Amino acid sequence: MEPFVFFGGKGGVGKTTVSCAYAQKCADAGLETLVVSTDPAHSTSDVFDQEFTDEPTPVTGIDGLHAMEIDPDDEVAAHLDDIRQRLSDQVSPAMVSEIDRQLEMAHQTPGAYESALFDRFVEVMRASEPYDRVVFDTAPTGSTLRLLGLPEFLEDWIERLAHKRRRSIDLFEKAAIGNREPRRVMDGDPVLARLQERKEFFEFAGAALREDAAFFLVLNPDQLSLNETARAIEGMSERDLAVRGLVANKLTPEPDPDEEGRGARYLRDRVATDRERIARVREEFAPPLVAEIETRTSEVKGDLLADVAAELDVETAAEPPTAVDPAAE
Repeated sequence: MEPFVFFGGKGGVGKTTVSCAYAQKCADAGLETLVVSTDPAHSTSDVFDQEFTDEPTPVTGIDGLHAMEIDPDDEVAAHLDDIRQRLSDQVSPAMVSEIDRQLEMAHQTPGAYESALFDRFVEVMRASEPYDRVVFDTAPTGSTLRLLGLPEFLEDWIERLAHKRRRSIDLFEKAAIGNREPRRVMDGDPVLARLQERKEFFEFAGAALREDAAFFLVLNPDQLSLNETARAIEGMSERDLAVRGLVANKLTPEPDPDEEGRGARYLRDRVATDRERIARVREEFAPPLVAEIETRTSEVKGDLLADVAAELDVETAAEPPTAVDPAAE
């Protein structure tokens, strides 16, 4: 299977548990594995009882498994600081304060979060050589879909910016008269060079997501979760990203046959409802169910995480990436 595996779904359905369980399954199979949390909730530390940062850290007690947590706020700040530095090197000092003002405004705008987070997880994919498998525990569905839709949108946007920049330089050069040399020429223009760099970045990202990534959605047996899963499948399809499989999580455990009383009756009613909804998932959704995981009475960690991993009918063997990173050539 593809080297990059994404688990998405509605908030609270158990993406982190499933992501960590699959990452452990891969590590136990002998693959060097990295699990990456891009969810602001960052429950990866809770699952493994260990603090993680934005750099890969070995998971204690599990050979071959590393984990990292990407903090969206830190990424937005770093992203804007990088833009500030690059622009400050290319404009007059009088413009620097205006750049700072505009970037402060941009920090709070819709899309800053997705853009910064997108850059970071693509950087993880570009630097994935030490690992056979990288597992992404993603943010809730809406943010993830916006994230995955960025390559196609931004490739076109970058191309339009580059066209306008080339046109501007061409007009400036044509306006130069006599022995005056234009301040900028097409060859070596730093803005065009940066736009080309970003274009290649997004081309790599789009190719990696289409060719080297597998997507799974985690759902719970409730109507809201099923509705959001249906929308996510449609949204992924519109982006030419196929959902490989579905994981039904937090199913109600059935009481023993001899158990009676109010609690047992409640559980049996819940089990019947769960089964009806899971039957609908099998009938109405194209991606297959690759796991049906019951709710545990304790937090899923340690041996319980290994039990969940065993219930995931998802291949662990990994193919090497096929998308070419221009920066590595």
